[in-house]
Amino acid sequence: MIEVDEGSVTDRKTKGPLLHYAQAIPKDAKAVLAVLHGYADHVGRYMHVFGALSEMGIGAIGIDMRGHGKAGGERGYCDSFTEFYDDTAELHRLASDRAKQAGGVPLFLFGHSFGGLLAARTIIDDPRDYKAVIIGSPLLGLALEVPAIKVFAGKLASKIYPKLGLPSGLHGKDMTHDTARAKAYDEDPLVFAEARARWFTEMQQCAQECFDGASRFELPLYMAFGTADPVNSFAAGKRFFETAGSKDKTFDAREGKLHELHNETDWKDLVERYAKWVLAHA
Repeated sequence: MIEVDEGSVTDRKTKGPLLHYAQAIPKDAKAVLAVLHGYADHVGRYMHVFGALSEMGIGAIGIDMRGHGKAGGERGYCDSFTEFYDDTAELHRLASDRAKQAGGVPLFLFGHSFGGLLAARTIIDDPRDYKAVIIGSPLLGLALEVPAIKVFAGKLASKIYPKLGLPSGLHGKDMTHDTARAKAYDEDPLVFAEARARWFTEMQQCAQECFDGASRFELPLYMAFGTADPVNSFAAGKRFFETAGSKDKTFDAREGKLHELHNETDWKDLVERYAKWVLAHA
């Protein structure tokens, strides 16, 4: 039986609120995967993935970033995306420590949606000692184009009322075809239904910076994207993938699948693909 350990990050080295971590590290782990969740998401929703990876010899550790899940901070808010970069640095520190404790095994990075955006930006800026990266449904653009007037209003609100929260309009049915998991999403008290004005404009800037720096993304890359994703832009993800500087990259177009591929009806098949790819690069 795989044991999941969780708790507060009480010794963070960067500024910010209390973070929360969860991990599943099997004995004789062959690799460790650092996990970044999506927006309005939390690491507790990845425990089935952690368990499956552990059974295949891969340890996993993730954090609730500020304003998410069991972490401190205002829900979904940031003054600047640099705050989230600090949180990703904390995740790296924890994951690197776990990899060393496991005998110096290779360290990998995984990010879903908003976490995928942060993973891309992190690797472009400083790949640290990550061996390779898996990105699922990255938030590099929205599936539906935002009208120009709303973009303008968002930028204005970001300056004068940055904490303004607007309904995201997202529901479990947008995440997965699995009705039980969709229902769990809708009923999860840690999942919130608003997007903050400042977060939104910072996200857009970060996405543009990822495209601008894509050629500097040189680590091996596995990107998975649902062709029917109603949340993030499949085309934007494919464009980043094609311009990424990596010489070793795989694009996995999941036909007819929605946004949360790790919660779709065939999630076990996808996680097995992730695991085989990680072990092949370990």
